Amino acid sequence: MDNLTLVANIQSLTAIAVGLLLGLAALGTAIGFALLGGKFLESSARQPELTPMLQTKMFIVAGLLDAVPMIGVAIALLLIFANPFLAALGAK
Repeated sequence: MDNLTLVANIQSLTAIAVGLLLGLAALGTAIGFALLGGKFLESSARQPELTPMLQTKMFIVAGLLDAVPMIGVAIALLLIFANPFLAALGAK
């Protein structure tokens, strides 16, 4: 294989990896938020007097849960713009 074919293969596989990374991060976050919201509503319905405390904790967990797609986006940007696989190809 010549160098141009290797670069094209690396870029195409990187594009697939980035798509999977972003899609799975979004899916996981959506499922996490759905579970979090459902459990919050269940617990608020059972004990309404604890709603303010539960709401505070829910927002803290939601903020932490939001970090998952942000980390995924950072890794995706790294793979797109500073692809370490292409850099390793150049070091041969």
